[in-house]
Amino acid sequence: MPLIAVTGGIASGKSTVSRRLGELGAQVIDADALAREAVEPGQPALEAIRHAFGDGVIAADGSLDRAALAGIVFGDEGKRSLLNGIVHPSVLHRSQAAFRTALARDRSAVVVYDVPLIDARGTGEFDRVVVADAPEEVRLQRLIELRGMSPEDARARIASQMPDAQRRALATDVIDTGGDLQSTLRRVDDLWRSLRG
Repeated sequence: MPLIAVTGGIASGKSTVSRRLGELGAQVIDADALAREAVEPGQPALEAIRHAFGDGVIAADGSLDRAALAGIVFGDEGKRSLLNGIVHPSVLHRSQAAFRTALARDRSAVVVYDVPLIDARGTGEFDRVVVADAPEEVRLQRLIELRGMSPEDARARIASQMPDAQRRALATDVIDTGGDLQSTLRRVDDLWRSLRG
């Protein structure tokens, strides 16, 4: 069972790459979905977040108020590290359980872990690390046009993440996602052939 990490900066096309691999037959595990599960009401991580950041990050229905929490941690490296220290262990545990489940279902499956913050996880457990890579200007345009961000907010989000060169240095495979969708899909199809070859 090859275990493949697919990562990339915000608006890089990482999800497009993972989705295509899923269409081709990979079992895709989404780190963001696991992170959302980790902070659902009743989960220890949510209580730890409340303890660390106060009741203001809990919505009236008892769920995490993501916007309030983002307002606290965005731009504050210390607070973001504190949050990551709470959430990442739970995501790690959940992802490893999901990998075991995927292996139990099909020992020959290609398992793809769609993970935005590969730096938080490390690369040692993965057979290959695929980086979705698009120029910063393309990513800025996507954030502004597709997600409705202001240019300033889009630049700040990109700047808060691992530098592109550092992410590429971790890669065994880089998928150029800066062009049109069809060219990206062709590159992913080529990758799939190499994974199954």
